[in-house]
Amino acid sequence: MRLYKEKIPTIAEDIITQLCQEGDIVCDAPKEAQLDAESVLQEYVRMNSEITDLAKSRLEAAKLPYSNLGRLKKTIADEKGFHFGDDGIRYICNQMVELFLQSNNVDEIFSEDFVLRAKIEPILQRHLSIDDAIDAEVRKRIKNLEEGSTTWDVEYREMEKRIKARYGLD
Repeated sequence: MRLYKEKIPTIAEDIITQLCQEGDIVCDAPKEAQLDAESVLQEYVRMNSEITDLAKSRLEAAKLPYSNLGRLKKTIADEKGFHFGDDGIRYICNQMVELFLQSNNVDEIFSEDFVLRAKIEPILQRHLSIDDAIDAEVRKRIKNLEEGSTTWDVEYREMEKRIKARYGLD
């Protein structure tokens, strides 16, 4: 699962729209509630990036190979109470529900927490599955490079940009 910044407004809009249309929440200012939902997604992206950068710097300091990056990221994420992959989707759902409970932009909540999570999760999965396909295609095309290296990072971004353009996700 990979969450791209460009997709955040669309995902947040879909979540708020569906929850409002189905009567789970009431928002007098849905655009403001959407900004709240976007903040949860942006924080997830920020934390993911922070953990990745921290893992890379620890690898370099310990002079470990980049093949240990995933394991180190998982360790750091566990320390911070952060989650990736399918657990990341559940993490985002929980964060979103907590935000709705505290937000001044969500006037009324009519559904139980587990119902809200159950409705948010498929929306996230639908949007993030496209990103998984792009990620798999990029990785397939640059499989000859060592993941985590500077060259890999540059080539990943370039290939991702080309594939996203092909899918119209610029």
